[in-house]
Amino acid sequence: MTDWRSAWVAALDHLEADVTEVEERLRTDQFLRDTPTADAWAPPDGIGPLPLDLRPRVDRILARQIAAAEGLARLMATNRQQAALTNKIELFDSGSARPAYLDQAM
Repeated sequence: MTDWRSAWVAALDHLEADVTEVEERLRTDQFLRDTPTADAWAPPDGIGPLPLDLRPRVDRILARQIAAAEGLARLMATNRQQAALTNKIELFDSGSARPAYLDQAM
């Protein structure tokens, strides 16, 4: 029984670490630049059913995942709005010279 519960605690530790990482990236605005593609999570094979006393922890992790996903969606929507505004500004350009940046090796 202890091994079964320990296996679930380890699996939830891993899942919770993933959502903590997303939450931290949302706080530091590095979510797109440094975030690798996430793999779908599934409990490790052979650990048995979830112990009932861990259900509240699972519910908390799920709530955090949902909040993190909503945060990502809001930031992506904001990014799309900013891109659309930038495109409108470029459409109304009067044809004047725009600054250009050139990366030159010294």
